Amino acid sequence: MPALAIPESVPFQIDPMRWEDVAEVMEIERRTFSMPWPMRAYEQELLRNPNAHYLVLRPRAVRTALPPQPSQRLPILGYGGFWLVPDEAHISTIAVDAPWRGRGLGELMFLALVEEAIAYGANLITLEVRASNAIAQRLYRKYGLEVVGRRPRYYRDNLEDALVMSVEEVRSAAYRERLEALKARLWARLQAAGPISLHRSTPN
Repeated sequence: MPALAIPESVPFQIDPMRWEDVAEVMEIERRTFSMPWPMRAYEQELLRNPNAHYLVLRPRAVRTALPPQPSQRLPILGYGGFWLVPDEAHISTIAVDAPWRGRGLGELMFLALVEEAIAYGANLITLEVRASNAIAQRLYRKYGLEVVGRRPRYYRDNLEDALVMSVEEVRSAAYRERLEALKARLWARLQAAGPISLHRSTPN
């Protein structure tokens, strides 16, 4: 079970990524990235890499007395993952499907990765981000990450630089206090959005 405990009033859930999720993940991957990972990369990550940890974001299942039907499988709205070696979590990918952006789900996915990394013993979290991606950089700074390096011409599609961002001591009491404050604000935002539609192209 993922480490992030989401209140019942928040209409989303985080699940471990399974191999059967990969086809749907790949659809979002291709819509999101100019250089999408091939399916064999996810095969390697999920089936052969013991240091890899991947999660998916879905609408929260509605509780009912009836057993779930196969046709009611909840869609994936976002996903992310990291590598843990040995107490450093390197976030390898994070994405939210385009129709669901701008409502806090990217932050929810990132928070889930941070909590998962801490639960697995990480004390440092790091990632690369495009130098032009100011929105993502603001989110990462919100969670304490700072620019610690630059990888020139890192992205092969346009030879854009990558910024290396990281935060240390994520297992400390001070960082836990920061996380709890951020979490409370995020829960309030997601609760205020109200019920959601399962039609990903037209979210409420």
